[in-house]
Amino acid sequence: MKKILLLSFIGLLLSCSGVKKTQEALNSGNYMAAINKAVMNIAENKTKKSNQTYIILLEEGYRKNTERELQNIKFLKKDGNAANYEEIYDAYGRLKSIQERIRPLLPLYIQDENRKAQFNFKNYDDDLIAAKSNLSEFLYNKATTLLKDANYKLDYRNAYNDLKYLEEINPNYKDVTSKIDEAYLKGLDYVIVEMTNNTDKIIPKRLEDELLNLNTYGLNSNWTQYHTNRIQNQLYDYQMEVSFQDINISPEQINEKQISKEKQIKDGYTFVEDRNGNVVSDSLGNSIKIDKFKTVKCDFYQFTQFKSAQVTGVVNFIDLKKQQKINQYPLTSQFVFEHIYANYDGDKRALDNDLVSLLQLAKVPFPSNEQMVYDAGEDLKNNLKRILNNQSFN
Repeated sequence: MKKILLLSFIGLLLSCSGVKKTQEALNSGNYMAAINKAVMNIAENKTKKSNQTYIILLEEGYRKNTERELQNIKFLKKDGNAANYEEIYDAYGRLKSIQERIRPLLPLYIQDENRKAQFNFKNYDDDLIAAKSNLSEFLYNKATTLLKDANYKLDYRNAYNDLKYLEEINPNYKDVTSKIDEAYLKGLDYVIVEMTNNTDKIIPKRLEDELLNLNTYGLNSNWTQYHTNRIQNQLYDYQMEVSFQDINISPEQINEKQISKEKQIKDGYTFVEDRNGNVVSDSLGNSIKIDKFKTVKCDFYQFTQFKSAQVTGVVNFIDLKKQQKINQYPLTSQFVFEHIYANYDGDKRALDNDLVSLLQLAKVPFPSNEQMVYDAGEDLKNNLKRILNNQSFN
């Protein structure tokens, strides 16, 4: 019983808290927040007594929000600025959307006042269609002008965004689809990628191919195209130069470490004898035995094969129109080859298990210098991906 009362009390507190926040939103002019909160609670159970307050708040929030939206629309129309068309269209859309959310909840009764909640609904379809028509024409004319007179790629991108929005609200409007393609192509930054090797070492061909396969980098720029092969008659805006400056490869090394181990191990058993030399038996008549131990020794030889490669370079971005370097990033990578194997001299029973496992390994061939450079390339690709994703041309 106490548990039921406690849950009821907690539910009452939460309900009061929700009503208070909805009332605060209404009082502060945040009508949409108040409407959303009220609709959510009423939709769960519109006949619930504790939701009566939400019905009253919804009625008031709807009325005040509608009045404010219509007054704002009236002002925007009177202002006569074509740039207001989008705000007018959005406002009518919001008015219609709120009505469509409330309509399924009707009728709603306010029990204390013995009446239905009043919602003065209006059909905004004609207003929406007119607003969409005005906005579509405005966006189309604005984008067309930008495509014709633009001097900067940002203008083409703005035209692209306007046209995409126009296509969203008014599909198949005039020749919007072809203009979207035109705006996109004109808004792109074209970057030619070149790789240079200023070292005295060979860069593996497959590493070059993988580094220049930019499709695998998951680039997040919609407005940049990287070309690793020049396209005839294409004007490039920027050049990206991946320049290898130095490749250091260490000598092949084998380091030896000796460990001497000693351990006592069981070596059979012997019978317990009394002072007369007779074997002693236990209460069941079994002869009593004791373990014999002996000390074993082993010299353990651990060999570590080691070879490392370090590749350093730089990535330069150059504005080809201004012939100026705009960014430079260091490019570094290191790969370490290390292999451990071992052998022994003596009784290997003296060795711990972790040492014994190394005895199963044998010496392996060192990787070639070319392979070392290639293996360092995985880190190079990660670094290059980070640089590409951080680079912005605007």
